[in-house]
Amino acid sequence: MRALLAVLAVAALAAVGLFVVKPALEGDGAPSRASDDAVPELQQAINGPVAPESIVRQPLDVDLTTTADPVRVDFDKPPRSGLLFDLDTGEVLWRRDPERVLPIASLTKMMTALVVVENSEPDWRVRVTKEALAYEGSGIGLLPRGGKLVNLETMLNGLMVVSGNDAAIALSQRIGGTQGQFVKMMNERAEQMGLPCSRFARPDGLQDAGNHSCAADLAAIARAVLDEPRLARIVKARRVVLPFPIKGGNLWLSSHNPLIVAGYPGATGIKTGYTDAAGQCFVGSATRHGRRLGVVLLDSPDIGLQATRLLNAGFRATASH
Repeated sequence: MRALLAVLAVAALAAVGLFVVKPALEGDGAPSRASDDAVPELQQAINGPVAPESIVRQPLDVDLTTTADPVRVDFDKPPRSGLLFDLDTGEVLWRRDPERVLPIASLTKMMTALVVVENSEPDWRVRVTKEALAYEGSGIGLLPRGGKLVNLETMLNGLMVVSGNDAAIALSQRIGGTQGQFVKMMNERAEQMGLPCSRFARPDGLQDAGNHSCAADLAAIARAVLDEPRLARIVKARRVVLPFPIKGGNLWLSSHNPLIVAGYPGATGIKTGYTDAAGQCFVGSATRHGRRLGVVLLDSPDIGLQATRLLNAGFRATASH
């Protein structure tokens, strides 16, 4: 029966076009087709298979109907918006304007990563395009020139560990054919998840206009990211060493996550972000004694300190239940 339900679920998704990867188009920096004499493994890495079967998970429904939060933390300079919540039940432990729509900077990359993983296989490869090499802001910064291919999982690490805008561009072109088509996939995914605050304009989050969300929506996206094993492994890493086509053969990446950098007990992710308009933003998570808590901070004066205080208070409160 479970196998039958899984087949029906995948068929339903295919029917509405939610998880169908558009074929890569020539131009706009998209990967071109492999030559006829290319090795079969390379042809498959560039051109096929179109889309894997995805597990359909119920999006997290953060419960904002309650009026009394069990956690009280006062800040001299609070974040513009924030949320402390249970990643499994959706229980809200602390809130500050959680439905306020705000720019989210590189927190956008959580949705980018989610769409990539749901529409790819780990052994795929990504072409380094001229658009990826012309990135602005944060990046891996060591991408090889000449249209070389890089492992998709390496690019995902660059996207989430060091917030690589170059990785975001290359991955979006690999999955969507163009950045614009990939952004359309991001917005379709947000709609499918029932996220009313979320709208995306770029895969890297560098643009503030038309690229926004709210703490409640970001809580749902965070749970979806942690539910994907490929992403959960990446976002909890403090450092990663990956094979890479550069001198020395390895790429070294260190996390920007303040909880992970500080060695916060049980830290499991997820993503930082910053632009002038968005301010310092953070979605973090941690697990203790089987309880998974998440925190969202938008435009915070100190994401590390505020996330630590909220999570500490949250775990104390849940331990007394």
